Amino acid sequence: MVPAMINGLSVDVEDWFQVGAFEKVIDRGDWDALEHRVAANTHAVLDLFGEVGVKATFFTLGWVAARYPQVIRRVVEEGHELASHGLDHARVYTLGAERFAQDLKDARSILEDVGGVAIRGYRAPSFSIDPRTPWAHAILAEQGYAYSSSVAPIAHDHYGWRDAPRFAFRPLADSDLIEIPVTTVTIAGRRQAAGGGGFFRLFPYWFSQWALRRVNTVDGQPGITYFHPWEIDPDQPRVAGASVRSRLRHYTNLDVMAPKLARLVRDFQWGRMDRLVAEQASHAVFFDVAACDASATAPDALSA
Repeated sequence: MVPAMINGLSVDVEDWFQVGAFEKVIDRGDWDALEHRVAANTHAVLDLFGEVGVKATFFTLGWVAARYPQVIRRVVEEGHELASHGLDHARVYTLGAERFAQDLKDARSILEDVGGVAIRGYRAPSFSIDPRTPWAHAILAEQGYAYSSSVAPIAHDHYGWRDAPRFAFRPLADSDLIEIPVTTVTIAGRRQAAGGGGFFRLFPYWFSQWALRRVNTVDGQPGITYFHPWEIDPDQPRVAGASVRSRLRHYTNLDVMAPKLARLVRDFQWGRMDRLVAEQASHAVFFDVAACDASATAPDALSA
């Protein structure tokens, strides 16, 4: 019997007020004055993973780690991978190369100090590595990261790099750095996001189950899924000033997310992202990010 494929399970650790959908209506200077729910929600996620016996990667903001070190220590103590989600959820293409490099250093310093482990993986906030950031992978490589999972290879109004490979690729000819995109599935020649987050909450469970099985069996690739701790928290505060579209995306189906997630982690085999890197590196294609057309990306979500 062929063993089930191990898929990559990941959690983007940020609080409800730090999401891209609210960045125009919630000032960063007000974050500390708001109700923080990330610690309790992340503990709930860890409880679920412990019950099922799965290990995952927690892409964590340095901002969160600095304020809730006990959560970070539990992540590490329970055998999960601690990885970087940047310092304070600033999108990469808004930073520029120099500020991005500093953001990486600052976040890594906090995470390693609190967690006591080396940080080898990175995920950009809002999957914001795209053709506008041809320098980003080189900076990650210079700082010694083994992999990034920062590309969503779709066209979408919130993020996306529609021409990027669907599966693991090498973005630099002179580096072992691997980019592992979040999962998509091809339907009638078009790519559809199927890697978790809002898509998992909004779509019926059967679609995610079908898509992941298709990626495993037809494409012969591991799926990469993600979600946020705030997505299992239907009682979080409501942001009245956000657009109707942002509020629909953020709040829809929060009450069903926890049971859907519990079903997903039981129906498939899961593991840490860093455990997939060696396997993915052996057959990752080279994709020259520096040669990409900066127009080959989705519209800037800041104007949405």
